[in-house]
Amino acid sequence: MGKRIGLFLLTNLLVILVVTIIFQVFGIGRYTTQYGIDYGQLMVFCLVWGMAGSFISLSMSRWTAKMFMKVQLIDPATPDPHARELVQTVSRLAEAANIPMPEVGIYPSDEVNAFATGPSKSRSLVAVSAGLLQRMRRDEVEGVLGHEIAHIANGDMVTMTLLQGVINAFVMFLARVIAFGIDQALRDRGNGRGGLGFMGQFAVIMLLQTVFMALGMIVIAAFSRYREYRADAGSARLGGREKMIAALEALKGTVELVETKSDRSVATMKIAGRGFKSLWSTHPPLDERIERLRSFQN
Repeated sequence: MGKRIGLFLLTNLLVILVVTIIFQVFGIGRYTTQYGIDYGQLMVFCLVWGMAGSFISLSMSRWTAKMFMKVQLIDPATPDPHARELVQTVSRLAEAANIPMPEVGIYPSDEVNAFATGPSKSRSLVAVSAGLLQRMRRDEVEGVLGHEIAHIANGDMVTMTLLQGVINAFVMFLARVIAFGIDQALRDRGNGRGGLGFMGQFAVIMLLQTVFMALGMIVIAAFSRYREYRADAGSARLGGREKMIAALEALKGTVELVETKSDRSVATMKIAGRGFKSLWSTHPPLDERIERLRSFQN
């Protein structure tokens, strides 16, 4: 259920890199003077374009998901009874959550997974993997769908976008300040000669942005784990607590099966990490989610 976040973060990183290349090449947003960095101007520049990069990623989220995940949308009038039942279940949950009907699709994958994405509640998409439909019972599928509908109802993509925009701004700001500091240190050592040069500064900024973006992911992941608990509770309210617990129990069995075959469970399921890796995990451990749901009161 971490596909939504992964696609958003990948798109965001690419957008920020493209913005950096364009601005660096064409000299847009100059923030240095003969006295050094104009920090106020640089912060405004980074905040505006950091937020812009994040919202561009959000606006592209449905298209990106359809393209990269090869999502096939389901026509509500489809003659396939299983596909029609999937659409009807999403429709019922969306009505209960008081949100417009999302697009519904299936993507070809053996993994047991699902995601919701979109720039707004009225332009959202819920997609499930073929593997999920094959391996989960009807009540378990409904629990998963309730979880994804709750993400949409809670406006999680928008709040994630705002947080990512702030992180983008700090990443862009710190990368440029540090690159400028390195350039000045080299110039001082060479008595005004040398320095990083245009391409050197560009390379350092790109490298630092990538590193800081990875560190910023720790904050994003922590917020995402909090949102997962909220979406679990939302699914319990919409379709019933036992259905969501059953879905998590089924998912737990699938994760354990994958872990016995390889150590790629985090990459394939995007559910939970262990030890140091858990800092970048976008989902809490399944046992903790199940325990919280057992004590959940509607």
